[in-house]
Amino acid sequence: MSNPQRPALDCAGRFLDLSRPLVMGIVNTTPDSFSDGGALYRDGALDLERAFAHARTLCEEGAAILDIGGESTRPGANPVSLQEEQDRVLPLVERVAAELDVVISVDTSSAAVMREAAALGAGLINDVRALTREGALEAAAATGLPVCLMHMQGQPDTMQAAPSYADVVAEVRTFLAQRAAACAAAGIDRRRLLLDPGFGFGKTVAHNFQLLDRLPELARDGLPLLVGLSRKSLIGKVLARDDRERPAEGRLPASLALAVLAVERGAAIVRAHDVAATVDALAMFAAMREWGRQ
Repeated sequence: MSNPQRPALDCAGRFLDLSRPLVMGIVNTTPDSFSDGGALYRDGALDLERAFAHARTLCEEGAAILDIGGESTRPGANPVSLQEEQDRVLPLVERVAAELDVVISVDTSSAAVMREAAALGAGLINDVRALTREGALEAAAATGLPVCLMHMQGQPDTMQAAPSYADVVAEVRTFLAQRAAACAAAGIDRRRLLLDPGFGFGKTVAHNFQLLDRLPELARDGLPLLVGLSRKSLIGKVLARDDRERPAEGRLPASLALAVLAVERGAAIVRAHDVAATVDALAMFAAMREWGRQ
C-alpha cells in the first residue's frame, strides 16, 4: 500500500510521510457540529482542558494530524463571527503546538485565523471553501503552509437543499483544478496542495458514491487526496430502517468500510472521528497489500 512517489509534506517543520495512508483526527470546538457538537463544552462554553485531553487522546490513538475547527459546516449550519472562531480555535492550537508532537491542521476559511494559527504553530490549512473567501488566498500563501482545497456546492446553510450535477466527478475535478491554478497564481507551490472532493458537501447519496467509485480519476491529477467520510449522513441514509436514519453513534463500522475503500482508490489521508479504529482498519489493509506484493 506504500506509494513511494508521494513525497513527504513539510508542515511547519513536521513532516507527513504520504507514502502510506494517514489518519487525521477531528477536534471540533463547536457546539453544533453534526456528530460531536458540544462534546468539548462545559456549562455552555468550550472547555480548553477537555479539548486538549481529547486532542492528546487522538494522538495516542495514532492520529498523524489533528484538524482543529471552530465553525460548524454541517448541512444547515449558521456562520459564526470571526471573533468567536478565533476564541474557539487559537487557544487550543497554541496549547497543542506547545505540548504535543503532531501536525496541527486548522479547519478554517478565514484569512485572519489562517495567519494567527500559523503563527501559533499550525502546520496545515484545511479550507472547505478552497480559499475563496476574501483574503484567504493571500493569507494562505503568506503562511507558507500546505493547503487542502475542498469542493463544496453552495454554502453550509443551503448546500443540501437540492444538489445537482451533470457529472459530479468531472465538475469536482474541474473546480479543484481551477482552485489549484488560483493557488499557483498566488504563489502557493503545487507541492503544498492537497485535494478533498467534499463528500457530503452539496452532494446526494448517489453523488457521494459516484465520487468514491471514481476517486482514482481525481487521484490521477497527481495531488494527494484527503477524504472525510466518517459518520457522514450518507451512512445514516443507506443504513436507515423504518424511514429513520442510523444515528451518528451507530456509524462506526460503515465509516471504517468507507475509509478502506477510499484508501484502496487512492486517498492519502483519511479524516476521522474514531481514530484508533480507523488506524487499525488501515493497518490491516496495508498489511494485506504488502503481503500480496511478496
